[in-house]
Amino acid sequence: MIEIKKDDDFVKDLLGRKEGEDLDFKQSINKPSRIAKTMIAFANTKGGQIAVGISDQKKITGIDGEEEIYMIEKANREYCSPLVDLNFAVYEVDYLDNQALEEELYILLITIPKSNNDHFFRNHDGTYTKYIRKNDQTVPV
Repeated sequence: MIEIKKDDDFVKDLLGRKEGEDLDFKQSINKPSRIAKTMIAFANTKGGQIAVGISDQKKITGIDGEEEIYMIEKANREYCSPLVDLNFAVYEVDYLDNQALEEELYILLITIPKSNNDHFFRNHDGTYTKYIRKNDQTVPV
């Protein structure tokens, strides 16, 4: 079981940041292959963070932390070579726009350090592709 953090200032600061070379917002993880490419790109570039449970419009939608962590770890096992180093933190949000929520929401923050190794995406045909982060895009090289 993962520890749940409560840090309203951190969440507010996170929402004030823009997606870019070291930050990506995801509403949820529904395609392990897609998130694996982003993880690989961060590891190959300068590291970064993926905030899950936040839409591209910076609306907190909330997630089931354990389910999202399961999907991230599955993506890492199935598509990343070598495995990407991942650090997880779940944050509880019970206020939005200075209003108390009826039910708290959770966001998952995945921190990926820059790696000393090159990481590759394992394609369905058995080939490998290297990805990097350029601005707010994950691109093959």
